Amino acid sequence: MRFGLFGGPSRPPGQVGDGKSFRQFIDYVVEAEQLGFESVFLVEHHFTGAGQVSASLTLLSYLAGLTSTMRLGTAVTVMPWHQPLLLAEQAATVDIVSNGRLDFGVGRGYRANEFHGFKIDPDEAQARFEEAVGLVLKSWTSKERFNHDGRFWSFRDVIVEPQPVQNDPHPPIWVAAGSEGSVRKAAATGQRVLMDQFGSTAVCAERIGWYRDAQKQAGLPALPNQVALTRGLLLVDHPSKKAAEFERRHLMGRMIAASAQIPGQAPPANPTGPFVLDKSDDATQAATINGTPDECIGQLKALEAAGVEYVLFNDPWGGIERLRFFAREVMPAFRKARALA
Repeated sequence: MRFGLFGGPSRPPGQVGDGKSFRQFIDYVVEAEQLGFESVFLVEHHFTGAGQVSASLTLLSYLAGLTSTMRLGTAVTVMPWHQPLLLAEQAATVDIVSNGRLDFGVGRGYRANEFHGFKIDPDEAQARFEEAVGLVLKSWTSKERFNHDGRFWSFRDVIVEPQPVQNDPHPPIWVAAGSEGSVRKAAATGQRVLMDQFGSTAVCAERIGWYRDAQKQAGLPALPNQVALTRGLLLVDHPSKKAAEFERRHLMGRMIAASAQIPGQAPPANPTGPFVLDKSDDATQAATINGTPDECIGQLKALEAAGVEYVLFNDPWGGIERLRFFAREVMPAFRKARALA
């Protein structure tokens, strides 16, 4: 099993200013590489008022110069917000300056306040997503100039430079997927899957089954690191501290749900997105890696038995001390397993 990071800089409640949170996060990622974490996947969010990262590729470019082995991912780049050719140029530049370490995660967006802020109709999200992804991939693989006249974007006599270092045929594409249809489509088209941080172990096993079955039907090989699972990391040194960690997790969910609402409007009657799921302690127990080191090892072993090989930890306020604790007390159990494989 391999481990990475998910999320990005954000401000804890009451903290003012973005500079401190960004500097802390950069130091956090640099040390995480030294501790044995293999990747960082940055979210992209806008208009939150909470200092969440918005210019993910810019931050990844900086991290590329401070790291040497860590994979640099987006989770996800929200395609409807971006002009696709400029995005292709920026992402390829990250791949070049990192010597081929870009993992390009893509999604269509879900936060109401972002659609509202960009003045984009949510009903257009899927069509914008598909056209934008197609243009990025064409930009990365076309050796000749091309034209494009689509529903949302038009270009004439363009050749996109630079092209990425990873050219087999392009950097890995990761999609945020949870439904059976979306998981199977990703597998059949050679895309990798980012699973959310709320599904239980049984749900994750079912989704991995869909992915591997669709690969088999498409005649594609089942390879390592094609499915990543995000999990909150609530590692503690004593069971009595779990309740406080659960409450902090609930607080994070409430804050992000609030930041996704359209300013001045009441929450929708039928909200969508990841933060409308059950936020009870039972749900948090089922969808996080929580408790003492031995408890966390057991939970990760259960995920491993379900087919999970790659876990990305979302721990916005746990700090580097928690990662050090994890690396010292939990990682060795999985290093031994990898050495014997």
